[in-house]
Amino acid sequence: MSTLQPTANSAADIPAPAAPATPAISAKTWIAVIGATLGAFMAVLNIQIVNASLADIQGAIGAGIDDGGWISTSYLIAEIVVIPLSGWLAQVFSIRIYLLTNAILFLALSAACALAQDLPQMIALRAVQGFTGGVLIPMAFTLIITLLPRAKQPVGLALFALSATFAPAIGPTIGGYLTENFGWQYIFYVNLVPGAVMVGMLWYALEAKPMKLSLLREGDWAGIITMAIGLSALQTVLEEGNKDDWFGSPFIVKLSVIAAVALTAFLVIELTVKKPLLNLRLLVRRNFGFGMLANFLLGIALYGSVFILPQYLARIQGYNAEQIGMVLAWTGLPQLVLIPLVPRLMQKFDARFIIGVGFVLFAASNFMNIYMTNDYAADQLLWPNVVRAIGQALVMAPLSAVATSGIEAENAGSASGLFNMMRNLGGAVGIALLQTVLTKREQYHSNVLMQSVSVFEQATRTRLEQLTQYFVNHGIVDRADAAHRAYVAIGHTVQKQAYIFAFSDTFYLLGMALIVALIAVFFLKKPGQTSAGGAH
Repeated sequence: MSTLQPTANSAADIPAPAAPATPAISAKTWIAVIGATLGAFMAVLNIQIVNASLADIQGAIGAGIDDGGWISTSYLIAEIVVIPLSGWLAQVFSIRIYLLTNAILFLALSAACALAQDLPQMIALRAVQGFTGGVLIPMAFTLIITLLPRAKQPVGLALFALSATFAPAIGPTIGGYLTENFGWQYIFYVNLVPGAVMVGMLWYALEAKPMKLSLLREGDWAGIITMAIGLSALQTVLEEGNKDDWFGSPFIVKLSVIAAVALTAFLVIELTVKKPLLNLRLLVRRNFGFGMLANFLLGIALYGSVFILPQYLARIQGYNAEQIGMVLAWTGLPQLVLIPLVPRLMQKFDARFIIGVGFVLFAASNFMNIYMTNDYAADQLLWPNVVRAIGQALVMAPLSAVATSGIEAENAGSASGLFNMMRNLGGAVGIALLQTVLTKREQYHSNVLMQSVSVFEQATRTRLEQLTQYFVNHGIVDRADAAHRAYVAIGHTVQKQAYIFAFSDTFYLLGMALIVALIAVFFLKKPGQTSAGGAH
């Protein structure tokens, strides 16, 4: 029995020789990972930083509100199409050439966007910039899960979380500050200095490998074409649907049919061809499938909250871009402190527990905003934003680790493309859904409130008389004009209150989406490799 004990100890220590290899990761590897995650951070930041300053850009280049929306839409369409393509294109051109080329083009196009003279120029430049920026996101994720050993992947994934959750939160802060103090052009120029650092790091650290142009002949071109058409049409429907009254618009109906047909064809092709663009069979793996669902719902809440809060502060409280940015800073800055601590938490606690706590806190932060009033502004939003920051910081890295646990190197490109595309698609669905809910719920609450605001009610007549007298006392000579202004003022008050109720409803919806994500977490199983890595 005594002889068996040392043997058992020896067996338990068999993986121990691999432990010294973990700290021995070369400096070049870390520089490559950090450079790539810096690129992903800039690509995600570029979406929100532009959205925060869209009104100023529209005015400067003479674009209307409706047409100006294409400045963002064109970027998002290109980005969501290229994300799932990147794994295959990196094989064709080599990671070094593919990543460096797109990083340099991203910077050049950033400078070009700042010099755009009219709307068509800006839309074209933003579309190409979206194509290059979209490459940076999945490639950073791919490098983390292929270059780093599993024990060190949580550190890399924590870095990636800065791009996935911190960048959207801090984007409006940076965009608002630059626009108000220097001009909208600087939201594009801000990319240049960190971008030069990124290019330098990637140039030094990425290993040169030969291109495999022969793969172009073997490419899944039917899958590529149907995916590009389907995702482009779907993204356009989501971005423009609410503005065009959804299926009341022939344009939206046609695009919806195109999206449905093309994406159905894409699924059939990917499941039947010998060399598919994306290995969709990864979705039947329990952790990856439920991780994708949670990630999609995270995208809805992440990008949805970044969309709703600025809308509320601008429309209800009258904040400018810089003031909005200062409020949203509290959803971003705490993450800078918390995200670096997450890898240590993953060593001490089950990653699924950390994800669950993160989703609970993120959901709670939304539920804290469901009883807003006319006075609900920066001070009242502080604690919900801090709670949201803590929740977001806890979710991303462990969710990525659990979902991709056990993914083979040859499937890393597919896993990265699918995982990152799904989060972005969730964001597009979330924003479209929230726009529609906001419109419909405002109409509903307006109708309910107007039933109480009747000229047959004594309180209403008293208020109308008070307002009429107010306008007379402030220079309106014609009493009939003063009475008309009193009616208009009451109408504005009712509409404002209806919007406050509608915004509260949108936060409730975001909270419920995160509760569903939390349920998906319960179906994740503990990855054996992660637990082993943590033990050693």
